[in-house]
Amino acid sequence: MFKFVKGHMETIAGVEIFPIISLLIFFLFFVGLFWWVFTAKKDYIKNMEEIPLESEKDQLL
Repeated sequence: MFKFVKGHMETIAGVEIFPIISLLIFFLFFVGLFWWVFTAKKDYIKNMEEIPLESEKDQLL
């Protein structure tokens, strides 16, 4: 199966850029997520933590 895919991929011009782009997108996503986690306001995090614990009556008010 891999030989079949590899054979077709070798015939595509410029195919070597796709793994680089994929790695760059992966890296930038997690760097952005890491940055957001450390810069998020503590009040916002605390509010998000308590959402599952609120009762339906509290949400209607």
